[in-house]
Amino acid sequence: MSYGECKVYFDGSHYIAIPHTTRPSRRRFRPPEEEIEVTEQEEEQTTEQEVTIDAEESAPPENDDAPSSHTENEEEAEPTVEKKPRSRTMTRKELFEELYQKSAGQSRSARKKFIVRNMKPYFKDEDSTIKYVEVQFERKLRNLICRRIRLTRKVNLQDFNYFCTFTYDGAKHTEESFMRKLRGCFKMMCHRKGWKYVGVWERSPEKKRLHFHGLFYIPDGAMPGELVEVKDYSPIKKKVQTTIQNTYFNERFGRSDFKTVDDRSMLGEAIAYLTKYMEKTGEKMVYSKGLPQFFISDIMDDDIVCTIGNEEKKLLLYDDFSCWDEGCYMGQVSKGVIDQMRKCN
Repeated sequence: MSYGECKVYFDGSHYIAIPHTTRPSRRRFRPPEEEIEVTEQEEEQTTEQEVTIDAEESAPPENDDAPSSHTENEEEAEPTVEKKPRSRTMTRKELFEELYQKSAGQSRSARKKFIVRNMKPYFKDEDSTIKYVEVQFERKLRNLICRRIRLTRKVNLQDFNYFCTFTYDGAKHTEESFMRKLRGCFKMMCHRKGWKYVGVWERSPEKKRLHFHGLFYIPDGAMPGELVEVKDYSPIKKKVQTTIQNTYFNERFGRSDFKTVDDRSMLGEAIAYLTKYMEKTGEKMVYSKGLPQFFISDIMDDDIVCTIGNEEKKLLLYDDFSCWDEGCYMGQVSKGVIDQMRKCN
């Protein structure tokens, strides 16, 4: 028995196939979420009341000998502060997402307490608030796991050879222009020179300076500028370090750091590094086009080691299994054969 049209991915150690199923799927209907009125207090400072010229002219004339009703050291009246409520219409989920971003950096328990405290006025009691927040945290964790799995599968099907960090120079760019032009540069390199990349935006913990971490596949002869060794002081490591930087990106953006990815252990460290920032800040991964999770192949019985996974629906494959495309033998699995196979996400 053979399995046709399987989705195959590499988990870092073995190839695993997911057999094709014909179970019909239908988008589940979700009723629109109820909107709530969120009220915030906004402080606005009013200006001091000024005495008009007309009022001064209408006042009775003062006697020079009479004591003055105003002293020279009389303090000015303090400005009054008025609190005006500002109302917004949004759903509870949108309010949760907003509070979730505001509490970034806090521990999980402190984050929950902060969100429950601010969402409590929009539920009938505290128990229903806690229950809703717990469900949303489970959703966040589930989405994070899915994003981590998707990242790992995409990376393991590619041959990334550099781990790079790009930091902007304030004399050359603002944050907005840095993000816009660096994205444009990556897009041009992918289109013209065959680059591929996956990365995440992040801010430094102390100075909050924006930079970009990413894994890159740069073909031979497609590197702009020159890679040069630069010795500088690292405030984090508290010592002088030697880094590899690129003159093209240094001139246009500020600072660049290139590290060669030599083996799979370094690739695993790079994945863990990107995942850490994705979990810490909630930033989404940035992918170039053409990074699939799976390739499509027919799987023969002789190439299956055993079934694995939930309900044993996945197939663990031998390292030298044969790839078939619609009945045509493509060869034993290899980088060149995988490049010829159909891809999907």
